[in-house]
Amino acid sequence: MSAGKRSAGLLLFRTTGTDTPTGTGSERDVEVLIGHMGGPFWAGRETAAWSVPKGEYGPDEEPAAAARREFEEELGVPVPDGIWLPLGEARQRSGKTVTVWAVEAELDVASVAPGTFTMEWPRGSGVQQDFPEMDRFAWCTPEQAAERLIAGQRVFVQRLRAQVRGEAASPEA
Repeated sequence: MSAGKRSAGLLLFRTTGTDTPTGTGSERDVEVLIGHMGGPFWAGRETAAWSVPKGEYGPDEEPAAAARREFEEELGVPVPDGIWLPLGEARQRSGKTVTVWAVEAELDVASVAPGTFTMEWPRGSGVQQDFPEMDRFAWCTPEQAAERLIAGQRVFVQRLRAQVRGEAASPEA
């Protein structure tokens, strides 16, 4: 049962816009780096088929260590230097609890070399095939991310946006 499963991830972001000259408000916003989930189930799907780079961890691993490991496995590049901003936890529809941090950094998606996983495909064929864990990556505005991300992860972009803008997070976030 997935109720006890936990995942941890890392959401890269870059800021856009500027602070207002008077300091009374902000035109700042973010773009986030998300990945399209690989494998035959997600092929051909766009809406709600993208994810924060993340993965499961066991009781003997710290969530931050798992987030770092999964980022490096899924993107094939080291985690960029930067301050880790905690975005908290969210429970997914599957019952899994996901913990995410955000790091402000630039990353050229052309430099990414995704890790792979092996599964039987087609099902029942006995043939094992390798698929990328994430088959492509994109920098997205919060609005684009809201459309692309699986529903349970959209809250992390809302929380990040609120932090960057200096706003209080909404109750559902």
